[in-house]
Amino acid sequence: MSEPTPHGRQASPTGSPAGENTEYRIAHLHDRLAAEELGELGVRAEIRAGAVAITGTVPSERCRETLLRIAHQELAGLTVHADVVVVETAGPDHAEELR
Repeated sequence: MSEPTPHGRQASPTGSPAGENTEYRIAHLHDRLAAEELGELGVRAEIRAGAVAITGTVPSERCRETLLRIAHQELAGLTVHADVVVVETAGPDHAEELR
């Protein structure tokens, strides 16, 4: 059973405050997203209501899938909610008429 810490957070069975491990894992996720093939810095992950919320925009569906795969690897066992928008950067399909 966990005991309250002096700061009011619950201690995990190992004695460290609950959530520290989650915060570390989120920081590691940010590092991977910035360093790996995505180079994705426009995505945020933060703890909200006991779950990890991932928000932001990515340039393609492939990037979104890669981001979610990495997030699930790094945050396995945690509840993750993703609100990641794909912003396609394709050129226009027809000429604009100006008047």
